[in-house]
Amino acid sequence: MTRLVPTAEMTLGPFFPREFAEGANDLAKGASGEPIEITGRVVELDGRALDNVVIEIWQADASGRFDNPDFFGWGRAATDAQGNYVFRTVKPGASPGRAPHVNFLILYSGLMRQLQTAMFFDGAADPVLDSVSARERLIAKREGPNRWRFDIRLRGGDETPFFDD
Repeated sequence: MTRLVPTAEMTLGPFFPREFAEGANDLAKGASGEPIEITGRVVELDGRALDNVVIEIWQADASGRFDNPDFFGWGRAATDAQGNYVFRTVKPGASPGRAPHVNFLILYSGLMRQLQTAMFFDGAADPVLDSVSARERLIAKREGPNRWRFDIRLRGGDETPFFDD
């Protein structure tokens, strides 16, 4: 079967140049705390990898503060042709009333809206994690020392839970 490639006239924008996310995926540089790597893969309903998905993250510092002037807490990466992304950051601490987590924003050409989700490091009590029936889809898998994997499925039966603003 021949797969047709949509043209710009056939799809919705915005369209992100590759450079849009270059060099913004290292939050750990100069930050204090336990350095970690977060990797993952973004796929469609059929498991097909999505290329050039822009992912933004924001998080607290190692002490659980979002307002630390020495830690920006925001980064951006884009997926490669296999749908893979990578961030270097520090493991966030727990902020008041919340378990340690990293917030994700997903942008992709053709999506009608931005998608928001959150990644947790374990199943600790958290009001957001506790409100989701498929909570295991929001818990990253530890792949080794200081390395976590968080795959994102945009649609389907095991879709990643997304949140409204």
